[in-house]
Amino acid sequence: MLWRTISGLCLVLLLASCSHRVSPGRFEARAREVAARWDGSAGDRAWRSGFVLLGGLQDRGGWTDPPAWAALSAHNGVWKLAAELPAEPLPEARLRWPDGAVSEVPLVTAADAYAELSKPADFIEEECPAKGCRPLRVTGAEPGETTLETSRGTIRVPAWLFSVKGVKSKFVYVAVAPSAITARPQATEGESEEVRGFDLVEGKPHDLLLEYGYGSCDRVHGARAYETGNLVVVDVDQEGSGGICDAALHMGTITVTLTRPLGDRLVLDSGTGLPVVRGVTPPRK
Repeated sequence: MLWRTISGLCLVLLLASCSHRVSPGRFEARAREVAARWDGSAGDRAWRSGFVLLGGLQDRGGWTDPPAWAALSAHNGVWKLAAELPAEPLPEARLRWPDGAVSEVPLVTAADAYAELSKPADFIEEECPAKGCRPLRVTGAEPGETTLETSRGTIRVPAWLFSVKGVKSKFVYVAVAPSAITARPQATEGESEEVRGFDLVEGKPHDLLLEYGYGSCDRVHGARAYETGNLVVVDVDQEGSGGICDAALHMGTITVTLTRPLGDRLVLDSGTGLPVVRGVTPPRK
């Protein structure tokens, strides 16, 4: 089978392949377990009707020609407040979801947003040079909006826009209070992702295109799906050669055919038991 999160034994450069086939019977048993665990759970309710964020609270998607030092300084949390931030709290916001539903959410102050924005990254890959990073001097903040990807689709939300000396683009931080947001569910220890994305196939309403990872020595035997009224559990049937192979991870796509169109059913990964997000990586040209 496919494991996107490779076990510790597979992280070294040259090892025997760690993929193993799972019989149809074992797949169905696992899929039944996954479906029973998710259907109607708190995670299911939040995914369908709550505010589950798929990315981060900081948005740099609109950056244009940022200076090289700015990203490094932000990553390392090198900031300096050089202006007084707006003190007035923002009123609650009405968010309109793609399906037309409306939610009212509380918002944070500019000071609260700046406190989160100015924190260093959890993992520092590239430290500041010996003489230090150039400080990001905040010269002001104003309310605005940004776009977020959520479990319920793309949505526009209020945000704080921070101006920084020497940087043309704004630093954008979501203004929605953390109390209104549910963290994206994570795989538990021992459960590894098999299918990382899916999409519908144009002109073939019964088919799903699945994106998966595979090792250099793995052989793919096909994709499988287990269906209920509310869910579709999927996996990719793989096995390793059993020989010595490098630990490179490649991405591929494969199609699985359902008994009926997906409709509003959620797609779950059989490896983690968690929802698969719609969207696959475009092929390289």
